[in-house]
Amino acid sequence: MCMRYATLLIASVVLVLRSHECRDSVLSESDQSMLDMMKNYLITSRKDECPQERKTTHTGVTYIRWGKKGCPEGVDIVYTGQVGGNQYTHSGGGVNYLCLPNDPENGEHQPYGNPQVYGGEYEITSGNRPSGWSPSMHNKEVPCAVCYQKRRSTVLMIPGRKSCYKGWNSEYNGYLMSDHYTHYKKDFTCVDRKAGTLDNSNGSENGALFYPLRTSCGSLRCPPYTNSADVFCVVCTK
Repeated sequence: MCMRYATLLIASVVLVLRSHECRDSVLSESDQSMLDMMKNYLITSRKDECPQERKTTHTGVTYIRWGKKGCPEGVDIVYTGQVGGNQYTHSGGGVNYLCLPNDPENGEHQPYGNPQVYGGEYEITSGNRPSGWSPSMHNKEVPCAVCYQKRRSTVLMIPGRKSCYKGWNSEYNGYLMSDHYTHYKKDFTCVDRKAGTLDNSNGSENGALFYPLRTSCGSLRCPPYTNSADVFCVVCTK
């Protein structure tokens, strides 16, 4: 609207200049200079009155918060659920953990044999647990939440740290966990340092298992790492 107004004024000036005595002649350099000055004056003097259009952007990132039913404060929750995945004894199929929603839309019953979606359990005992965790979490199911952080464009899980690098925002931190090294492979997952359980059931039903990890020096350089230590992790956004 404002640029239209400026254009209209400039056009009026042109008409005035072209309607003077030298009607059939082209604009002189002084006339053109006057036009340029007028255009510049109109644009700069009305800059505050004619703000530029702001582009509305809807950016954000999603991430899974393993071990918790909710998201950090100020972060939108997409859904809450329980961890699932392939049975730890299966040599084929999927290797990633899943965050299964608590309100599934179930398919039809099928007779074929290819079960791969099991629940996930903590394998935590008194001699095998991250610092501060209770042995009572052993065999209990693992909760999860899918979170949406607005105004971010990148999400990154950093193993071996509990704080983000400069310029990054920490979503949560915890312990790096996966299945046992004698079992079939699973993802490395960052489980919240204050992880909870899905419910109070603690039957050993197995499925996709979560074990705490330890470092092993040798090919892993120590220092800077320490042998047989918990491995921290942090989920960062930017």
